[in-house]
Amino acid sequence: MLSIVVPAYNEERLIARTLAAIFDAIARLGVASEVIVVDDGSTDRTAAIARELGASVVSVEKRQISATRNAGARASSGDMLLFVDADTTVTSEAVRAACEAMRNGAAGGGSAFRFDRPLPVSWRLIDTLGVPLYRIIKMASGCFLFCTRQAFEATGGFDESMYAGEEGRMSRALGRVGRFVVLRESVTTSGRKMRAYSKREIFADTLRSRPGKGQRTRRGKDLWYGERRPDPIDS
Repeated sequence: MLSIVVPAYNEERLIARTLAAIFDAIARLGVASEVIVVDDGSTDRTAAIARELGASVVSVEKRQISATRNAGARASSGDMLLFVDADTTVTSEAVRAACEAMRNGAAGGGSAFRFDRPLPVSWRLIDTLGVPLYRIIKMASGCFLFCTRQAFEATGGFDESMYAGEEGRMSRALGRVGRFVVLRESVTTSGRKMRAYSKREIFADTLRSRPGKGQRTRRGKDLWYGERRPDPIDS
């Protein structure tokens, strides 16, 4: 059984698109599955929309992505876990490839990804180089990460002391307990941060989130934990 966990905070604008793609993918695959949206203290209609579309909803008050993902995993029943961010659109090909990888012995992995458009010109090179780099260093992006239940339990799940960089830590942990793969199949994730924030702001937040103590506090991480700015393409 495949359990798809979607952590979400105030995602009423994008959650319907994300869930529609997930339900379409699992319908095409015909795999036994469940979809769990972990609503992390939203003040909008995120949870209501998720329920209307047929997802199970788990409510938490964590405001921490690692703990929110772990809460979804604990509420799930599947022997295969797939974590999809609430601003990410999957394809049936990517979900199928993730399932096949786990059935063929992989402990976990991620997929290729692209940011949606329009994307500022200065960020397009990063978009192009991101996937090859992730494949070289054997790391999954946070928007699409999968693992077997056995591997998840062996690693202890996502590190709840971390507020950033948790996907890298989880990728390395999964690689220590088994084979870790980065699929060629791709998903599309939102480029809204790159549209709503300046390069200086993004660089500063990234610098404050460097490995070590910088990853273990919510302070200074407005990109992930501050009030979300409107996406310019919506105005």
